[in-house]
Amino acid sequence: MPDYFKSQQEIEAVVSGFENCTTSKEGFTHLSHLTVATYYLCNSTPEESFEKMRSGLLSFLKHHDVNSAKYSDRVTWAWIEQIRQVCELVNKNSSLVEIVNTVIARLGNSRIPIERNSDPGEVNE
Repeated sequence: MPDYFKSQQEIEAVVSGFENCTTSKEGFTHLSHLTVATYYLCNSTPEESFEKMRSGLLSFLKHHDVNSAKYSDRVTWAWIEQIRQVCELVNKNSSLVEIVNTVIARLGNSRIPIERNSDPGEVNE
């Protein structure tokens, strides 16, 4: 399995860039979404993680002047659930770095099907 991250500080930098909107909209990739959501899940409940992702994504979209219609609660919850399932398979003694790298390895090329009419450039993955 490739190591996307070598340290917890690298993961925290992605989370900080997202939360503070210092990451560009182009720089906040699918792997960034996975990283932030996994970080949240490792530090709170699925419900709290969903709320953090929801509020963070809406703030991020607003900051970068992107239409908030790009956001979907359903898609965000689906990703939280997918990530949670992968986290459950990981050894309970694994580090955050190992968990995030595992989630990215397993879900990095995945997409959640969008049922509603949406722009192919859907921001919320």
